[in-house]
Amino acid sequence: MDNATYSYVNDCTPLTNCKSGRKAGGSTVVNMSHAGKKPPNDYLIWSLCNTLYVNFCCLGFMGLIYSIKARDQKTLGDMRAAQEFSDKAKWYNILASGWNLLIPLLVLGLLVLLVVHLGSSEGTFDFFGEDGFQSFMKLFSR
Repeated sequence: MDNATYSYVNDCTPLTNCKSGRKAGGSTVVNMSHAGKKPPNDYLIWSLCNTLYVNFCCLGFMGLIYSIKARDQKTLGDMRAAQEFSDKAKWYNILASGWNLLIPLLVLGLLVLLVVHLGSSEGTFDFFGEDGFQSFMKLFSR
């Protein structure tokens, strides 16, 4: 079989670089509406860390839910909804991180105060002995 039976113009066959057989094309329109804007962050890694660490009052889990919603909306191309979910995920993560730092610091501070108080002469008490619980409660009544 030769090219004459296919009636290509100027012996142009598929998979060749013959430009004479191509028609001049029209204009192409490309939608660049979000070209200058950076897509919103989804804070997924931060949400996972907050969810797996302390997760006080499920704040980290709520951040994880909104992070996944933000990623889904970004994938669908709805940048306005993705930005809203991203903002909610960010604030839940800020709250969760604050609690994740505050609770261990409070526990550490209470332990230091307890050790300092028990080391002083006023702080000695026999918790398991007679009137131990009452003397323990006097620590907090001052």
